[in-house]
Amino acid sequence: MTPDALSSAHQNRGVRVEAPEKGASGTRPRLQDAMPVNRRQSLGQGDLDFPPIPNGVDYLRSVVDHLDEATGVKPRDIKYAVLHLQAAAEVLLKARLFREHWSLVFKDPGKATTKTLADHSFESCTTAAAVERLRNIARISVSDQDVKALKALADDRNALQHFGLTHNARAVEARAAVVLDFLVRFLDEELLPHLADEEVREITQDMERTRGGLTTIQSFVTKRMNRLRGNALKGQDGSTTLCPSCGQFALILAAGGGRCHFCSTGWSSGALAEHFQSDWGTEQCECPACGAWTLADLVDFVSPEIAELHYCLECAARFPAGTLGACNGCGVPWPYPEHEAAQVLCDHCQRDIRAQELH
Repeated sequence: MTPDALSSAHQNRGVRVEAPEKGASGTRPRLQDAMPVNRRQSLGQGDLDFPPIPNGVDYLRSVVDHLDEATGVKPRDIKYAVLHLQAAAEVLLKARLFREHWSLVFKDPGKATTKTLADHSFESCTTAAAVERLRNIARISVSDQDVKALKALADDRNALQHFGLTHNARAVEARAAVVLDFLVRFLDEELLPHLADEEVREITQDMERTRGGLTTIQSFVTKRMNRLRGNALKGQDGSTTLCPSCGQFALILAAGGGRCHFCSTGWSSGALAEHFQSDWGTEQCECPACGAWTLADLVDFVSPEIAELHYCLECAARFPAGTLGACNGCGVPWPYPEHEAAQVLCDHCQRDIRAQELH
């Protein structure tokens, strides 16, 4: 979005950003200083008053309304839940970034000017960049799990806008709960304490509805997982891992792929391999047992008795941690040789060496 959530939210809702005065680049403006005009002046009958934080909270309320199981969740609800949750994340994260310093909401802070801030003619940073700046500059703690959830949400939004989204309601609801929980905590810790009492009162009803909706969604996820643990997942701890789609430990793996019993997503071995990226420095890893390029790096199963291991998503072969080393020729994971002094070489590299020796 160019300019995206922060500036477009202002522009499309009758809110004018007022830039810091010349020479004030070193100041830390209050967030409300970014939208003072319609706070100080009376609003016309047709004007909308949506500063960033109330705007973000309004988006969150819309999300929980669209994911309300009591009224039924339809495909249209899924679409708007994803769009509005992403919009809320962008608005709220950049609102806190603005409070740190107004130039940080620019895609390139080095090119930030008060003129382009005031007339909304700038391109703002991405959500990922906003998170990185909040972590590194504002020193705000954002867990890796929350970062991953925000990235998945942004991917869903992009897929929905450009290609269409195929996730079912259960998957979206489970993933939304993680982002919703993070944004509510973010509001409580980083944004609401800096609002005036009147501004807090104005959004109290929407915040209460959002908190209640989040509790309902989390309760739905918990109840469904408890039910599955007593049925479909019972006795499957050694084969159950985290589902990339819904983020629940409900994906039962078998030779050729797997199926998540929470969101009902079926996975081929190749599709799963794309999600279980290896840390071996190669884009794909070959299984020493079957030769398929579907070896996952350190799969974490539910069972506490099973240590992290390498797992082939095609043939279901398991290699406990410490049994594979990096091939000295190409870097793919390969079993350590029986003789400790020997180099770790995969079959391909061994064949190449023998062929070179013959010539």
